[in-house]
Amino acid sequence: MTDTRVASLKGRDFLSPADLTAAEFSGLLRSALELKRGWQRGERPLVLQGSSLAMIFEKQSLRTRTTFDIAMYQLGGHAVMLGQDSIGLNERESARDIANNLSRWTAGIMARTNTHQTVLELAEHASVPVINGLSDLHHPTQIVADYLTLLERFGELQGLRLTYVGDGNNVANSHIEAAALSGVSLVIACPVGFEPDQQVLERALAAGADVSIVHEPREAVKGADALYTDVWISMGQEAETERRRAAFAGYTITPEWFSDLSERGVFMHDLPAHYGEECTEESVYHERSVVFDQAENRLHAHKGIVFNFLEAQ
Repeated sequence: MTDTRVASLKGRDFLSPADLTAAEFSGLLRSALELKRGWQRGERPLVLQGSSLAMIFEKQSLRTRTTFDIAMYQLGGHAVMLGQDSIGLNERESARDIANNLSRWTAGIMARTNTHQTVLELAEHASVPVINGLSDLHHPTQIVADYLTLLERFGELQGLRLTYVGDGNNVANSHIEAAALSGVSLVIACPVGFEPDQQVLERALAAGADVSIVHEPREAVKGADALYTDVWISMGQEAETERRRAAFAGYTITPEWFSDLSERGVFMHDLPAHYGEECTEESVYHERSVVFDQAENRLHAHKGIVFNFLEAQ
């Protein structure tokens, strides 16, 4: 197997796409793509043999939990599932104490947390790499899978036009940062009052990102190479359900929207989908959907992440 690791990533934290340079982001994607192709060729590089990854979950998870576990296994390592009911993060024990304990046993920590502050605290006190598997501010591991899917589909990222329709949430924030790294032109269509994080946007624009925020979703879709959406109501926002449903009226994506895409345009969703809200079931299962390619690529993206960031024990 060709060693495609990006040397500068080894031993570092991965808390948001903005942690990377453009060259590092490109290298990470191409490393993940080569790992995928190598696996398909029958290559089984056990580069993390004997190494363990601690996986902290304050929130439910299907894709993140399954694919990080399998990613470690396929590279010869082991993943340890640590649910909130087991460790009581910031209840039974502080993030600082947990980080210090896990640093003595594992090669890295992947955390899916309620707040980004918890991820920052884990990273501050851990002596091993901390990977943000999702926080309220960012979802960088999802973005690696998304841009891996785009790279695989189109062959390059520079010049692609991506339209994100929906809530300016953690996924939208990470798309903004990835646009600054990749050369993708990004349009975010959201209702007034549901824009992405202003500081994230300002930093990306200062770094040269081509990002615009609009409030007319159908108009924003025209000519896009990729149409992306996410849930309107994230975990922890259930009390806002009715207010959000009212605000996002007219934002439900159906296959009729796809006629406005470029000829090669595709539909994307990071899942889980709330059918009848941000999109219809027919959209996810449409021939122009790459939703399950994204889900498949979570595995290969996460293999690329642990392959590049973790140091073997």
